[in-house]
Amino acid sequence: MSGAGPATRGTTGFRLRRHGPLATGLTLILLLAGVALVSLVWTPFPPSKMQIMQKLKPPFEVGLLGTDQYGRDVLSMLMAGAWNSLSIALFAVALGAGIGVVIGLAVAAWRGVLETVTMRGCDVIFAVPPILSAMMLGAFIGPGRWTAIFAIATFMVPVFTRITVGAARQIWTRDFILAARAAGKGPLLISWQHVLPNIVGPIIVQVTIQLGLAILTEAGLSFLGLGLPPPAPSWGRMLAESQTFLRAAPWLAVLPGLAVALSVLGFNLIGDGLRDRLDPRQRGRA
Repeated sequence: MSGAGPATRGTTGFRLRRHGPLATGLTLILLLAGVALVSLVWTPFPPSKMQIMQKLKPPFEVGLLGTDQYGRDVLSMLMAGAWNSLSIALFAVALGAGIGVVIGLAVAAWRGVLETVTMRGCDVIFAVPPILSAMMLGAFIGPGRWTAIFAIATFMVPVFTRITVGAARQIWTRDFILAARAAGKGPLLISWQHVLPNIVGPIIVQVTIQLGLAILTEAGLSFLGLGLPPPAPSWGRMLAESQTFLRAAPWLAVLPGLAVALSVLGFNLIGDGLRDRLDPRQRGRA
């Protein structure tokens, strides 16, 4: 009985160390998703409602988190901004991942000239930051939700293309791929039936990490005025507007900055946790 206690405590401590980051990340993102969904049907005040007589009120004096320079409720704006940031990130990563995975599967299956052209194209896209892409898109179609989505998705495509190519190449060397070829299956069918199911793990991990990057990029675009136009609430624009009031109302910068940081941290923790669980080498060490 005396030997069981330390062993049990050691096992519990190991599990906490191993699964703690994943659980923490899931908690943060579930809270973010919950706040975003609630904001669609309820916020303490209309996020865009201005009350000039109540401007720059500190937290708890007017509302839970105070008001901004126009008297808008900061908590309501943060809640609505959560939905805008999360929805843009989800659409952008889904679009970038979908296109990138398809291209990566094709490159891994046919290789040759297609591989050379695709990889060089990825290098070119990597050389153009998403903010610069948004500036060019904004010059043609104007700033807005879809400008941010397309700019972020464009930068995501080469990321998922490279991840898919690297993982798919390893699968194409396996014996069951040779058996599928011997059975008369073509590259397209093999990629769909055998390659894609075996590389889902790395893709899911990359999706979670890129979601955090997408939220950070969206905040940067909004900070520069290239994201959602006013009066739609945005964490990045809240940060931009708070610069003038850093001394008088520091909460205007701290709160949206904290929201961005916790969201990115949550997705990164989920990505790290999933990598540990889905990577066979990590499981072998455990």
